[in-house]
Amino acid sequence: MLNTIIHILTIVVAYLLGSIPFGLIVARLFGVSDIREHGSGNIGATNVSRLLGFKAAVWVYLGDIGKGLLAVMIARFVVGRFGSPLTSPELFLAITALAAVLGHMFSIFCGFKGGKGVNTALGGLLALIPYEALMAFAVFLIVVLLSRFISLGSLVAGIALFAIVAIEYLVLKTGVSSVYFWLSAVLALLIVIAHRSNIARLIKGTENRLNLRSKKEGATPHV
Repeated sequence: MLNTIIHILTIVVAYLLGSIPFGLIVARLFGVSDIREHGSGNIGATNVSRLLGFKAAVWVYLGDIGKGLLAVMIARFVVGRFGSPLTSPELFLAITALAAVLGHMFSIFCGFKGGKGVNTALGGLLALIPYEALMAFAVFLIVVLLSRFISLGSLVAGIALFAIVAIEYLVLKTGVSSVYFWLSAVLALLIVIAHRSNIARLIKGTENRLNLRSKKEGATPHV
């Protein structure tokens, strides 16, 4: 019974970690009281980058990736210390990673609203399937460098991750767990759903392109 409670609490902790709004916190440290009132209204690193530049956004990237990574590391410690009585260890770790992503997307600290979950998903995946995560990240970088659309890079990377894991699981039979096959499918779906407004703008040709030189455009920083 105690072990079960500990595992449930670990998932709750993962959600709370994911809910930490680093975009909101970093923007306030750089003089913008509420990042949600500027740009796209999103608390993610992309909106912070457009508003405050890459030097501010890098801290959001690190925070969002780190909380996904930390959530899985905590879960792995719990499995090593208490075992995994309710599910397989891999499923428990995957659920924990997903909880962190959902925390970012539906933050309890932001009225159950939040970012799009890409960086937090990357952090969790780096702890679970690092090679596949790095391949998907490479796809993201290539697409962004070629198109200068962060949203397009995120969408293609999410789909690429699922494709990579699906090929390993279904075709190459490399021994990758079915848990990660389904986790990558769910994450890809969540990323597409979270980017539905970006998809509409990409189709219309009105999506914002990446500009690392932009700083505080259209915003009046205030404490």
